[in-house]
Amino acid sequence: MPSTFITQPGLGEDGIFDLSDANSGSHEAVRLCVDSATGLRAIVALHSTSRGPALGGTRFFPYKDETAALRDVLRLSEGMTFKAAAAGLPLGGGKAVIIGDPEALKTPELLRAYGRFVDSFGGSYITAADVGTTSADMDFIGESTVRVVGRNMTHGGSGDSGYSTASGVFCAMTAAANYVWGATGLRGRAVGVEGAGKVGSQLIRLLLDAGAEVVLAEPHAETMSRAAETYPNIRVRGSVVDAEVDVYAPCAMGGTLNADTVRTVRARIVCGAANNQLHTPEMEYQLRAHGILWVPDYIANAGGLIQVASEIDVITPDEVAGRIDHIALTVMEMLRISEERNMTPGDAADAMVRGRLGTGARG
Repeated sequence: MPSTFITQPGLGEDGIFDLSDANSGSHEAVRLCVDSATGLRAIVALHSTSRGPALGGTRFFPYKDETAALRDVLRLSEGMTFKAAAAGLPLGGGKAVIIGDPEALKTPELLRAYGRFVDSFGGSYITAADVGTTSADMDFIGESTVRVVGRNMTHGGSGDSGYSTASGVFCAMTAAANYVWGATGLRGRAVGVEGAGKVGSQLIRLLLDAGAEVVLAEPHAETMSRAAETYPNIRVRGSVVDAEVDVYAPCAMGGTLNADTVRTVRARIVCGAANNQLHTPEMEYQLRAHGILWVPDYIANAGGLIQVASEIDVITPDEVAGRIDHIALTVMEMLRISEERNMTPGDAADAMVRGRLGTGARG
């Protein structure tokens, strides 16, 4: 069982978080920090440190309640274990969430307090940027702990990992397209990109450069306007999960493939940057029944992790790029196993990772 939820001594008021309805038994540690002085409410979940320290980003998001935040961090941290193993990195899996609206709550003081919380893990958890946090935020967090990667280059980090994540997704998507359509790959194919944030916007550029057509769905008006101005040739749609496209690329929040939406997918391939794209693992079997190939998110979106992990391994940018390019080979190996064993790509990817972890299948 995980450790009891605790607050870091000296940070604020005491708090206990009820784990009774959470499936957290597979995690090594799960802790809550509450700091009344700054408004910080953060959860760090360590899924596994069997291959090395747990590295995973910090998501700053206005969850509807603590239970939703807990469930998200548990799933995300487990995904990081699989992502690191699939990428061949000597790292474990962890994740953090800060509960609240970053536009309203984020301050340097809150980030420094959070950094002290990260530091309380004694090196078993290393954090980075994620949804709602940036390299600039990592700079503030880094004032309280050395257990942080992805800071700005002026602060000794490798900078924002959005392009690296997008590059890995592009490599994975290209490999899947070559498998489905042959050597023409993505050229002339329509790709529905869901989300034009720091990863989706970079993916759009890579797709257009490869000769693909892009259909974009982005709920935030300012982000959509910026993307449309930057890429005037893209098409805009309210939703792309059900669009007439060849590839559906979820690059925003997870869980978009659920019991309602999975029946509406018209794409031949699903491959994107979002974590936990399937509401439940069973969604992949429904996709497969309709002839749709899903590339597991923890395979496709590992580019950002590879980049920030380079700060620990101390490898060159060229070596980082080479490891990201290798994601295409991982996808090809996954598809080979899938075909030979008559299993879904997700099950094939899990089998590959289980061999590295020495564990059973994910729950």
